[in-house]
Amino acid sequence: MLIKIGELAKRTGATVETIRYYEKERLLPGPARSEGNYRLYNEEHMDRLQFILHCRMLDMALDKVRLLLDFWESPSEDCGDVNTLLDEQIHAVEIRMKELTHLKQHLTVLRHKCTSSVPTTSCGILNALADNSCH
Repeated sequence: MLIKIGELAKRTGATVETIRYYEKERLLPGPARSEGNYRLYNEEHMDRLQFILHCRMLDMALDKVRLLLDFWESPSEDCGDVNTLLDEQIHAVEIRMKELTHLKQHLTVLRHKCTSSVPTTSCGILNALADNSCH
């Protein structure tokens, strides 16, 4: 079964632009072309695209997605490196969570600089942002 790019996008939830981007980045193999030069995708494209989208949903960078695709296409390989890659991703998420917690605290402190509706020249938030005193 061959489908056009719009149908592939619809079935996977990806945008047409995203599919073209993954082709350009060589994460997706180039599709066949119809006589009218339309891209024609098969089941393998759909499976691979869903794999990529799932990795991206887990906030994996494209270089990590490439590595995982290589492992996925080598079913007889040992998956120890896959485990290591996931451990690294978990660690990166933990760091990002700490950064976001710090960001929230920073925004909360900043928010408390102005507790009423006053002219903007007296706004504690704007003044703190201007003089960098909201740390």
